[in-house]
Amino acid sequence: MDRMATILLVDDEARMLDLLELYLLPNGFTCIKFEKGTEALRYLYEGNKADLMLLDIMMPSEDGWEICQKVRKMSDLPVIMLTARSQTLDVVKGLNIGADDYITKPFSEEELVARISAVLRRSLKEKHEITYKGLVWSKEDHVLQYKNQHIQVTPKEFELVGLLLQHLNRVFSRDDLLVLVWGYEAEIGDRTIDSHVRNVRDKLRKAGFPVDEYLQTVWGIGYKWVDVS
Repeated sequence: MDRMATILLVDDEARMLDLLELYLLPNGFTCIKFEKGTEALRYLYEGNKADLMLLDIMMPSEDGWEICQKVRKMSDLPVIMLTARSQTLDVVKGLNIGADDYITKPFSEEELVARISAVLRRSLKEKHEITYKGLVWSKEDHVLQYKNQHIQVTPKEFELVGLLLQHLNRVFSRDDLLVLVWGYEAEIGDRTIDSHVRNVRDKLRKAGFPVDEYLQTVWGIGYKWVDVS
């Protein structure tokens, strides 16, 4: 996952953003730069995709801690904090509010890439099993169950549920789902995707899971799993 991953770079200093990009682009990462944390939040609110955020702590208006807290309320996106201060209290504070790791400035290209890769690998491993409101999706066992009740789904339905659970509140167009679940070469249309979503809803309802509260249609676009916790 660390190759071709999309990294959000958030720092109020343009020179630091350029340096981060200089380090990451040759290592196969895609970089999107923001000089304000609010701009990065807006990017996520709009349903855009990313694999990790590099977030500077010391920024005007809203600092990195505030931005990290807001990211955590809407997403499980991995966050690595960038800090010029290595005090233990600062590090602990960042980890306690949901940051996955931290890097103290100055840092080398090797350290930066190694830490990003480690967090991405850990994040991917954690997503092999997802629990949400009593619904359990296990990639390793290929099991979907609700309150210990097994739910029989097809392989594509299973992948569809997993994709939505891994990206709460993200809007997926039908084209997105076609590529991510069926692959580029699949020759199917929107009706096949709608049929699979309908089947997933029916099966989850029969199991007692309140799917209509979470798996929502975004009219004219596609679908999303809404986190209402």
